[in-house]
This record gives sequence, C-alpha cells and structure tokens, in this order.
Amino acid sequence: MESLLIQLDAATLRALNRVAPTAQRKRAEFIRSAIRKAIYEAEEERTRMAYLKQPDKETAADDWQDAEEWGP
Repeated sequence: MESLLIQLDAATLRALNRVAPTAQRKRAEFIRSAIRKAIYEAEEERTRMAYLKQPDKETAADDWQDAEEWGP
C-alpha cells in the first residue's frame, strides 16, 4: 500500500479525530473510505453529465410495457 502525506487545518484535524480516533487506528480507514466514496461520486456525476449531454433516444430505449414478471 502506498503512503500519502496531507496537511489539514486544525479544525478539520480535530473533527477527524472525533469521528475516527487515532488510538483505535480508525483514522486511516476513515480517510480511505472517504476517498473511495468521493471517487465513486465523481465517476457517477461524470456519467450523469454524459447522459445529459447525449441522452438516449426514445427509439433506442428498451420497451418495458410488456415485460415479464421476474422471479428467482
């Protein structure tokens, strides 16, 4: 696993230590999880913007009017 050095302002560091204390080794996992979430949200937003820029045509969309009921 790679290391990353970041600097935080005092208020952000205090807030981080409240939600993910260093003594319990939760801080690093909290930060990794927050980064993963931010990356996922950025990718979803990029996909959303692509669909807004070039939406599907109605003729190309699936017709679900006569869809069969799904069952396991």
